[in-house]
Amino acid sequence: MRIAFINSRQDTAGCNIRYHLEQLLGDPAGTWQRPDRTYSFHDTEGRLIHAAGIDRGIDADLIIFISRHASTRPSPVLTVHVTGNYRAAELGGEPGTLAPTSPAMMQGVLRSLARHCPEGYQVMYEVTHHGPTDILLPSFFVEIGSTEKEWTDPAAGRAVAGSILEAVPINAVPLIGFGGTHYAARETEIALMSRGAFGHIAHTREVPYLSSAMIREMQAKSGAAAAYIDRKAISRKDLARLVTVLEELAIPLLSGSEIAAMGNLSWDRYCAVRKMAGELSPNARCYVHGLEDGPGPLARFCANEALLAETLRCDEPGFIRALDPLPVVHISTQNGRILPDFITNGREIQKIINDLNTLCVKIIRNNQITATEKDHLILAKVRFDPQKARELGILPGPFYQQLASGQKISFHGSEITPEMVSSCHETKIHIPGLEKYL
Repeated sequence: MRIAFINSRQDTAGCNIRYHLEQLLGDPAGTWQRPDRTYSFHDTEGRLIHAAGIDRGIDADLIIFISRHASTRPSPVLTVHVTGNYRAAELGGEPGTLAPTSPAMMQGVLRSLARHCPEGYQVMYEVTHHGPTDILLPSFFVEIGSTEKEWTDPAAGRAVAGSILEAVPINAVPLIGFGGTHYAARETEIALMSRGAFGHIAHTREVPYLSSAMIREMQAKSGAAAAYIDRKAISRKDLARLVTVLEELAIPLLSGSEIAAMGNLSWDRYCAVRKMAGELSPNARCYVHGLEDGPGPLARFCANEALLAETLRCDEPGFIRALDPLPVVHISTQNGRILPDFITNGREIQKIINDLNTLCVKIIRNNQITATEKDHLILAKVRFDPQKARELGILPGPFYQQLASGQKISFHGSEITPEMVSSCHETKIHIPGLEKYL
């Protein structure tokens, strides 16, 4: 990869970053040189936001603008963002024009910044804003903010320089984002914790004005496979319109939890999983655990519904965590209800069914009084019995709550224990071949 750094000679932050880039790259004992990368430096006298066409004649695959960040509410911050104007061009560039970018590399820099930022600094995506927009090569800004103190801070300059040189794209899924303030906090959180790598991000105030053509442009200039919406930051009216437009454009919409739970599947394999899940429930959500890409077809199977329901009642979070080593995808409805259907590689179905049954039986036995009878798992459920309490003269109220929670009470000089006002109910779950799951 050929990376070109561009700074303005009047920008103290850009000069600070450039100085440290040159120092790190010039250190013969350093480890910054990579056989798959070359670097070049370029500068301009004017402001970078007005540097239209500056990439012409530069032999590079990626442009990284190194610059300062200013804010009406200044605070120490290191940021990355793409350039473009959704509407008017108030700070350079052309109106209604977006520059191409590299979400995976930008995410790589963001993650490096989070590891190396000096104490007191925050690391954030910024939403798409300002020029230049007349750029043909993929590009993005890396900035130090927000006052002269930070712009000239050598610790910040070195942290940014080292983070850029260290950045390595992961198996990223390029995304476009909608909603949030100037600092795209939710998108930043997702990019730092998952494979979700954002290109163009639209501020909440821009969302009502985004046309179908502009959203398609966001996708094209970001090379985005899908979209994410910060639903808490957008009105119901704007959210409904945005979701409709994305559906019309056939741009998949992913929730934050889905992005976090994509596992290591390739995008094409993940889309195949989503398609299978969508056949079960509209807007179904998929959570990938240990499933990897494989040569064989995917397959769907249904778990023992009674066994799964009891397992989820006992310990749903523990069940979900225990799925992580298994090559499986669990599916939930849009409101979070886990379905009994799972997806795995076709060749592994029987083994996965066995592993799943073993897991469920283990969780139930750890949380319930159980016994077995041939192919039946018998659950003994002890519950508070209001009728028995009434027979002892205890009326509904605080005493009921104490007894139901397992506490003893003193009633008219007598000690009443939970066992005295409880009933035992048995539930049988039929599990063919139960013995091998014990």
